[in-house]
Amino acid sequence: MKIEGLIASHGNTQILKGIDLVIAPGQVTVIAGPNGCGKSTLLRCMARLHRPDTGTLSIDSQEIWSLSGREAARRIALLPQSPLTPEGVTVAALVRYGRHPHQSLFRQWSDADERAVEQALRDTGTLDLASRPLEQLSGGQRQRCWLAMVLAQATPLLLLDEPTSMLDLGHQVEVLELVRTLARNGRQVVIVLHDLGAAARYADTLVAMQAGRIIAAGCPRTIVTPALVRQLYKVDADVLYAPGDSAPVVMPRARVEPILKTG
Repeated sequence: MKIEGLIASHGNTQILKGIDLVIAPGQVTVIAGPNGCGKSTLLRCMARLHRPDTGTLSIDSQEIWSLSGREAARRIALLPQSPLTPEGVTVAALVRYGRHPHQSLFRQWSDADERAVEQALRDTGTLDLASRPLEQLSGGQRQRCWLAMVLAQATPLLLLDEPTSMLDLGHQVEVLELVRTLARNGRQVVIVLHDLGAAARYADTLVAMQAGRIIAAGCPRTIVTPALVRQLYKVDADVLYAPGDSAPVVMPRARVEPILKTG
């Protein structure tokens, strides 16, 4: 996907103020930044859920707003931050919804669809939950089932908004490693993450946003610095490097003065 000159608003408030970005296949692109900086709005524009004021978003050299809804859904899949759980639906039925864009009057459910659903369940560790009602599962289990649904959609571009927010540490690592594998197999993957440490470890390209603009983009080992952390979050921090892969590790410093004073 290629984004050029993107400006987007909510009502009279301009949220995105001129975004230029190229999403490369085979890489994980992570968007990070403080609350309210425009991360989710950017993702919604990429998913055709929010029409920008100006600018272009193209995939395979086609402007996404020129595509039909079904064609766009074959190319772009979005896992929103808080998806609504359909009442009474089983896990298997939910994941089958991901194959809907591939169905038509002349193409009904096929063995290929069944294989895509089973593979998505296996990849997310939810195969043993397939017959369970979604509403009976824990928050972390439901999140993995939603991820299975978007994987079954089998799109070249995968957009994930805080996919690890309800997961324990073990499942966070599993999901992010799975995302990395999907990218290595040729998909374009864009993730919004609040956790700068996880973003720095799993991103091939880290995009740092502030107040509707991209203030830095590139390899995490290059752009994650104490100065960037201070600019984004107003916090002084040390940036260390993990043994093994040299991923940046952000260590916030204790404040000299407390935020809340007593007495």
